[in-house]
Amino acid sequence: MIPARFDAARFPGKLLEDLNGKTVIRRTYEAAKNTDLFEEVYVVTDSEKIASEISGFGGKVIMSKKEHECGSDRLAEAVEDMDVDIVVNVQGDEPFIDRESLAKLLVVFREDHEEEIDLASLKTAMSVSDEITNSNNVKVITDKNNLALYFSRFPIPYPRDRDAPMTYFRHIGIYAFRKQALIDFHNLPMLPLEATEKIEAIRFLEYGKKIKMVDTNMNTIGIDTPEDLERARKLMQED
Repeated sequence: MIPARFDAARFPGKLLEDLNGKTVIRRTYEAAKNTDLFEEVYVVTDSEKIASEISGFGGKVIMSKKEHECGSDRLAEAVEDMDVDIVVNVQGDEPFIDRESLAKLLVVFREDHEEEIDLASLKTAMSVSDEITNSNNVKVITDKNNLALYFSRFPIPYPRDRDAPMTYFRHIGIYAFRKQALIDFHNLPMLPLEATEKIEAIRFLEYGKKIKMVDTNMNTIGIDTPEDLERARKLMQED
């Protein structure tokens, strides 16, 4: 499932911007489809423009019936009546997703025989200080079992002891949910931590859900700004 809205706050219309001959949303859709991991791939949107773009090249699209504040709410509506166990959420502005990373998310549920994990997501190490302090990069900290403890736009943990060895991890907004966790998210009200940080993953933590974080070296660029789009164009040219 690829939630897609036209009026992104920081970069309106970004999903229909050209990325080396195809729109950003088409690049993302085809990348997900080409992994051959999923029974179906859908774009879920409230935008006629995006729906027209997807259907125009033969992709599958679901139109939202209601207004939604975030992608998880949009997906919850879309899958409510579907007979599915696991729903993978790929953001529409992530055209560089790869099969290996997405497969790791699915393995989490195959190995979770007690069904204790509610959702899984990706994290990648950061080494450049500008990336760590950039509030557009959501940071995540985990316990020893790689269960998420917290997400923040602030660098966490705070480096009071600058000599202590510490690796900072960026959260990549790609999730695999148990269907019920997604439905629960939609039915539960936003609490103060999520409202303050504007990070929807925090809602799961505030209500006691378990999020398994999976390491990846995926070379990804989430396209949040025009500058990100230019970086994505250069990266695609290199490939």
